[in-house]
Amino acid sequence: MFDDFENVRDLSVLEVPAVGSLSATGSKWDPYRLLDPQGRPVGAVAAYFSDLLAAGRSEATVRSYGMDLLRWFRFLWAVEVAWDGATRLEARDFCRWLAITNRAKGSGRAVPYSVSVRVHSETVLRCFYDFHRDVGTGPMVNPFPLDRSRRGGRAHAHHNPMEPYRNERAGLYRPRAIRRIPRNIPDAEFNQIFARLLSNRDRAMVAFYVSTGARASELLTVTQGGVDPGRQLITVVRKGSREMQELPASSDAFVWLRLYQVEMEGQIPRGRTRPLWWTRRKPFRPLTYHAAHRMFERVSADAGASATLHALRHTAAYRMAQDPAMPLTDVQFVLGHAQLTTTQIYLTPRKEDVIERVLAHHAEQTRKAAEQGPPPAAGYRPETLDVLFARSRRS
Repeated sequence: MFDDFENVRDLSVLEVPAVGSLSATGSKWDPYRLLDPQGRPVGAVAAYFSDLLAAGRSEATVRSYGMDLLRWFRFLWAVEVAWDGATRLEARDFCRWLAITNRAKGSGRAVPYSVSVRVHSETVLRCFYDFHRDVGTGPMVNPFPLDRSRRGGRAHAHHNPMEPYRNERAGLYRPRAIRRIPRNIPDAEFNQIFARLLSNRDRAMVAFYVSTGARASELLTVTQGGVDPGRQLITVVRKGSREMQELPASSDAFVWLRLYQVEMEGQIPRGRTRPLWWTRRKPFRPLTYHAAHRMFERVSADAGASATLHALRHTAAYRMAQDPAMPLTDVQFVLGHAQLTTTQIYLTPRKEDVIERVLAHHAEQTRKAAEQGPPPAAGYRPETLDVLFARSRRS
């Protein structure tokens, strides 16, 4: 009965062509469609997307899930296995393939799939097959099974509330996530990037990002009526809950915003419900996330840095968390975290600060050693040398 397991697929020679696509439709009822190599919609994915939207998931979530499903379907097309005929062997080989293959980035270089991408992919595919199993349109056995410790019960079912939670794996093929310290931008590096911004619009956006801690997509939801310079507040739509929330921003951000508005006076549509951020070239269109991300990526590269647009949120969070006059619960509210434990990661010392403090410690030790001078040679009494060189001994 182990014949199938002994027939191991040679992943080293497997080629997975970039066929099919995830197409944006522009419709709020059906925002994205997964198309097969012939350009036909994949019905199984369309049904799953409808279920996600009915559960209140955002279009951004549907797109994110769609990219994971596109990767999986490309693998199935390459190995010539139907999606509803996939077994645990295909799931295992797919997870191995993600771990060893490289993907092309926007810069043209090939990099391995990160652990976070593989974790997200495993979760999405397990939920996809759970959905089709429940409605009776997919295989009776999920190709992406739960970890053995999770079968037959929920996570932490017998957890002692007096003890910390253990990091349990949900899926059998789910890689262990590495706890990473959020990537913030040092002040000197941020100043170099800010000095290379080419327009008042870009300066205003970066100033709002680094002072409000809003997510990159959230700041782009601000409308012209959602700006209150008198109270130094802007109103964003939260990514997860889709609720509107006022966020305080620095006075500099509103100064740059006013300069941008004066420049665009009479060139863009006006109205309280109109978007606040627009493209700089005609025909003027509302600014998208990918355009904003590309703008900051290009300026960061010109400054010789590798900072991302999302790093501005981490930078704002670190600055607020390190202010002793600002409670951590206030930081949690501004960042929109559901759990305080998520905000606590910004109390972790930054690498740059640790290095600076340790180097200062070594410099202080060197200075003290120089003040004390070399140790006396054998036969000399230290107190006699102190009198000779007029050195006072500390008690």
